[in-house]
Amino acid sequence: MKAMNNYEKVSAVTERPQLKAGAYVCVIKKAKVVPYPKKDQSGMFEKFEVAIDIAEGEFKGFYEDNFKSQNVEDKKWKGVLRNLYVPLDDGSEQDNYTMAKFKAAMEAVEESNSGFKWEWDENALQGKKVGVIFRDEEYSFNGYSGWTAKPFKLISVDAVKNGKFKMPAALPLKKDENASVFTSVPAGEIETADDLPF
Repeated sequence: MKAMNNYEKVSAVTERPQLKAGAYVCVIKKAKVVPYPKKDQSGMFEKFEVAIDIAEGEFKGFYEDNFKSQNVEDKKWKGVLRNLYVPLDDGSEQDNYTMAKFKAAMEAVEESNSGFKWEWDENALQGKKVGVIFRDEEYSFNGYSGWTAKPFKLISVDAVKNGKFKMPAALPLKKDENASVFTSVPAGEIETADDLPF
């Protein structure tokens, strides 16, 4: 067999641990407001996206290890909570619900960091500890499918340590999205459209 160029410089693929659904004490790496177009293209809406990493226990540094192990030029930080919507502040019933969810998330950070007060500066969240519930979500991407644990909700660190949280149901794909036959691979081995370069 002919020797291959750059063989000595390439990192071998190794088995990576798979994060399990549950609650973990995490650290916030970055938070930012991200605009998205509405489905009907009538304008934009915003999400408050929070990049996190596991701060304690068996999976400590899980996302940093994943990031470092990526052998591509355009690396992606995979641990991002994306289901916090930025309230429109329009006084509507829906917006009041959105604001209540957002407030619960910020109170979780406040409760987890003595003396910290949320003052509408997302940069102040960097380095703060918070509890995060991860739920199992089914994915399909480029002919592959499987299940992966994704950040779902911010809770207090005490709630994690005392087991005072309720696990959400796993989130399967909609039936029409999973109609084809897929090959299952570990979630950490593929890059999905959800991954952002945080």
